[in-house]
This record gives sequence, structure tokens and C-alpha cells, in this order.
Amino acid sequence: MFWKKKKTQLQSLEDTAHDNTLQRPLNIKVVVKTDLGMVRTNNEDAASSFTIPDKTSGYGKTYLLIVADGMGGHLAGEVASKLAVETISEEYSKRAGESNKEEVLQHAFYVANKKIFELASANEQYRGMGTTCTVLVVIGQTVYYAHAGDSRAYVYKNKSLTRITEDHTYVQALVNSGDITEAEAESHPQRNILTNAMGTKPTLDVDTGRCKFLLEPNDRLLLCSDGLTGYLSDDELLAVLSNGSLYEGADYFIAEARKRGGLDNITVVMAEAGELAEEEILKYTREVDVPKLTRDADLLTSNKNDL
Repeated sequence: MFWKKKKTQLQSLEDTAHDNTLQRPLNIKVVVKTDLGMVRTNNEDAASSFTIPDKTSGYGKTYLLIVADGMGGHLAGEVASKLAVETISEEYSKRAGESNKEEVLQHAFYVANKKIFELASANEQYRGMGTTCTVLVVIGQTVYYAHAGDSRAYVYKNKSLTRITEDHTYVQALVNSGDITEAEAESHPQRNILTNAMGTKPTLDVDTGRCKFLLEPNDRLLLCSDGLTGYLSDDELLAVLSNGSLYEGADYFIAEARKRGGLDNITVVMAEAGELAEEEILKYTREVDVPKLTRDADLLTSNKNDL
């Protein structure tokens, strides 16, 4: 394996004293869009947004955002990515009340990996299938992440864009070792070779962590498959996230990736933090029901065959 866990760009941000800060609940609006692209006849990406009631956090509910990019050919890739989304959301929901969110996310990834690997091993038509998977969990103003593969998560904050995740690819390993530069990596012929993915082996390496920033009103989060980042640079992502609505941004991302070739499926999950009204704040400080998984009411989907 070439992949080795390293600090992400996110860890260069100022470390915020979460335990000593009185956080407030936020209203998170979410848009989810996926597209076949210009070449593929099936969509192996899957993505969704879930709202999970959680009375133990003190914020009333948790937001879970997820993107998975399946691989393994027709049907197989689709099965792997959908199974990842379903399993991780269900497993996290079961343990949403536990305090160690990173461990809960890691466990959910392990369960999903086991299910996908065992299905691929038992069924010839699914042999070799797998998927990337990137998850962000928002509780109050705190963001947690879990990640395997080369789908990405970003935060737009203070007019700048920071990548939360690090690609698990051969080329990223070359960058980490100093053998090539970031600029060289963007056009490297082996840039799509994964060194870590869910379901391809019995065990899985998972990056998990708590982001060092606190989410504030007007901050934005972006999760996406490499069908987007293969065509748009981080600077271009920043320009789009800096302007317009979530809907406009998601539409532009899809259209631009298609315009530039669209050789892969294209999936984006965009979220924006906003203030809660006073009556909503009071509601979220009261007792809520035992955690039960529900889809986010703000969810917008396009080409729903994989959502």
C-alpha cells in the first residue's frame, strides 16, 4: 500500500478550543446533485444528506453528508456505492448518542467495508467492486469527517477554500514523499490510481477526525466525486463557492464538468450554515426522540438513480 496517513491541509487552520466554547445550533441547508456525465451509461456515484435526531448532543439533531464513487463496472459499482451510503448512515444513526464521533464513524466504515467485500467475494458479477466514501457530520458548529479513497470534502470559510480530506492515490503518495509537486500531480498519467478504497479487501484504512474550525453562518461545505475535481481546480471551486446560491453552484459544477469532457459521473453535495430563529433554538434544546434516521427536508436531487 502506498497510502500513509498524514495531516491534511485543514490542520494548518487555527485550532479552536471546542470544549471551552459555547456553540450554538445552526440551520444547515443542503443540495445534492449527480449526473451521468457525457460518456457513461450508468451512474456509479451515490450521495445523500441525512438529519439524525440526537438528544445527547444538546443541539437536537446531527447532519450527515455523504458521497461515494463506486467502481467495478456496470451494476457492481452502483451496488457498492449505494451499499456504502445506506450502511454508513444506518450504522451512524444507531450510535449517534455516543460521545466519540470519530470512533462511531470508523465503525460505520468498517461495517460497510465488510458488507461490500463479502458481497463481492460471494457473487461473481460483483467480483472486484469497491467504492470511495467521504462523510462529513455536523453537530452544532463542530464538523467531523471520515474518508477513504479520492472523493473529497472542502470547507469554504473566511473567503478561502480548505481541503478537509487527502486523496488516497498513488500520485498523492508521490506528492507526500516529495517525488513530484502538486502541480505535476494534476496532470500525472497515474493520478486516478487508488491506493485505498472501501470493499476491495477485508480491512480498510479510514481517515477520521474532528475539524479544527467551528462552522459559522455563511460557511459552506462541499463533498464531491473526482468527476468534478478531475476538471475543476481548487481555485475554480473557490470562485463558485464564493458567489451565488447552493443551487446555482451545484448546477454550474455539473454543467462545467460536462462541458470539459464529462468522462466520469459527476456528484456534488453542497451545504451552507445559517442562523436558527430563536424559537428553533429553544426547540433543539428540549428533549427529542430516540435517534431515527430521516432524509433532510432541504434535499434537492437531480438524476435520482443513485440517491
